[in-house]
Amino acid sequence: MTVQTFDRRWVVFGAVLVQLCLGAIYAWSVFTTPLKESGWSVAQTQYVFTAGLVSFALVMIFAGRVMPRIGPRKLVISGGVVLGLGYLVAGLFGGTGFWPVFLGVGVIGGSGIGLAYVVPIAVGMRWFPDKKGWITGLAVAGFGFGAMLWVKLAGAWGHLIQDLGLDTTFMIYGLLFFAAVVIGGSWMVFPPENWRPEGYVPPEGAGKDGSDGAFTSGEMLRTLQFYLIMLTFAVSASAGLMTIGLMKLFPIQALTRSGMDPATASAVAGTAMAVFFSLANGVGRIVWGTLSDRIGRKTSIIMMMASQGTVVILFQWMAGEEYLLYLGATIIGFNFGGNFALFPTVTADTFGARYIGQNYGWVFLAYGLGGIIGPVLGGKLGDLNNYPLAFTICGAMCYVAVGIIGALEKPVKEGGATSS
Repeated sequence: MTVQTFDRRWVVFGAVLVQLCLGAIYAWSVFTTPLKESGWSVAQTQYVFTAGLVSFALVMIFAGRVMPRIGPRKLVISGGVVLGLGYLVAGLFGGTGFWPVFLGVGVIGGSGIGLAYVVPIAVGMRWFPDKKGWITGLAVAGFGFGAMLWVKLAGAWGHLIQDLGLDTTFMIYGLLFFAAVVIGGSWMVFPPENWRPEGYVPPEGAGKDGSDGAFTSGEMLRTLQFYLIMLTFAVSASAGLMTIGLMKLFPIQALTRSGMDPATASAVAGTAMAVFFSLANGVGRIVWGTLSDRIGRKTSIIMMMASQGTVVILFQWMAGEEYLLYLGATIIGFNFGGNFALFPTVTADTFGARYIGQNYGWVFLAYGLGGIIGPVLGGKLGDLNNYPLAFTICGAMCYVAVGIIGALEKPVKEGGATSS
């Protein structure tokens, strides 16, 4: 098979397969309850989650820089190797020890995700310049759906944790991640230079490769627009990641206080995260990406942030009633998923698509920042038994972000060109 005869539909399949594995980071909540039962504090469970998110974001900058040199296929496969290794380390060295899990799942596993994550986005945009929002949403939908798969496999469907223990579950996951990313990564290649889909006409002012007016990372970092996008993403990520980290612990407490027995409360909270949040997270990526192709990225982000702020604040009351919990988890997951379709595409629309692999790595630092603010805020206030304050703070921040992104306009490069 050569790139010239490559069917671009295989890019979609490969991207989804890769992202299913990378979405394992959102399945972390399935491990928090057994780790707490083994003696961990709430804050410790969130430290691992935070380490994974920060490693993910920092390594993604490196990945964007090396991808032009080694190619997307080698980069994504190396990410699969590192991700698998991280989970094997966690399993081989005990499964419940804080430092092996922190280093294995958090630091090493997060680094593997960072190496691989940008590849399906960059490759997808090159093969589908006519549908950037749709392909980005579809490519990263697997990341959202992956959480449901890995939560259920470890819990209700596969009973891996119950039957085999945490250490063996971590090792099984490591081997599965390695195999699936290697297979999916085989289709992660760029189209030939100057390739276009049949019937596609580049935007007015774009060159043959669509690069005229595109900003390099150095140029992008000197613009106000970069910081507007980054701040908005950081706020949105904080709200969603805090909720993910607490999606089992807080609802169990709220449901129990409203009269539900602890075993049922645990099952209901698990369903809220593994089914409603996870499915909506995946669907939201596709829907928000497709919608943004029609109504624009900025309008879509404003709608997403305003609704997210409202529901995150209300979640402190919704979590104590089963069906309202499901509704809240669905809306928060739907909006959270939209981040991963809207922020890559608003970056490409604002600064050009040619350097999206490098540029989005810098924008994605906001996700790492959100991974510190949200989970740590939730963990600290959770240990103080003040979950409602955490939700109120994050929801209010979403309203502030609506005003920040509302000021976004396309930058003008030196010489007068705008990004294509």
